Amino acid sequence: MPDNQPVKRIIIALHGFNDYSNFINASASQLVQSGVATYAYDQRGFGGAPHAGLWSGAHTLAKDLLVFIKIIKQRHPGIPVYVLGESMGGAVVMVTMTQKNAPKVSGLILAAPAVWAKNTMPWYQRWALTLGSYTLPWLKLSPNGLKITASDNLAMLRKLGRDPLIIKETRIDAMHGLTQLMGLALNVSHRLPSNTLILYGEHDEVIPKRPTANMLARLSKARGIAPKVAVYAQGYHMLLRDLNAQQPRSDIVSWMNNPKASLPSGADARSIEWLLKE
Repeated sequence: MPDNQPVKRIIIALHGFNDYSNFINASASQLVQSGVATYAYDQRGFGGAPHAGLWSGAHTLAKDLLVFIKIIKQRHPGIPVYVLGESMGGAVVMVTMTQKNAPKVSGLILAAPAVWAKNTMPWYQRWALTLGSYTLPWLKLSPNGLKITASDNLAMLRKLGRDPLIIKETRIDAMHGLTQLMGLALNVSHRLPSNTLILYGEHDEVIPKRPTANMLARLSKARGIAPKVAVYAQGYHMLLRDLNAQQPRSDIVSWMNNPKASLPSGADARSIEWLLKE
């Protein structure tokens, strides 16, 4: 919460898969300087929430967000509310805020939204996820064997590796549930409102370019939809925690102040065209 100035805007932040609400701390420290208050919570099955490691379902996660938005709007009447989702959190935001009963908010911010649906995966990945979730749902998988760089902020990554609230091994049924959520998010992407800011890192190795381009193609074909999309040349999946994280954070503030203006970083100059060519 801002200390020496009134609250101008509020951001409700949703974390990614196996992460928790701590993901937004550094960003909140920068955003608060512009009068932005930040709320975040551990989604069911993650962080300090009940039943860590168990997948509670897309519908339940969406319902929780609806309730949380209602509570925040009651607590801060008349203050503009924005909903930010990173990775899996972005998918939850997409599924929730495209529903007919979704509450009105001032804008959506999707940082590397998870839209890697089954139909964009190789057949062997789809087969393994489906089979494993029904035969050995309790089996846990570790990402240690995957050569994926989630961020260039190595100190932050090492700290996360020591954090007991970060889930290190994932149940197969949770992975299957995440895939279903990502598919739902992709399917409703054409319904995203125009007051949406989408952030993506050119070096994102977690959510590939192709499914992201697929989502943007759906947006470009939707009548009257013109969300702002920014691609960061030096960005990774954890855009808001990268070494250059102050750039997308500043862009978020600028966009909230004037959604139609170009972003200070210039990351919105060629984003859609560049991704659709990949």
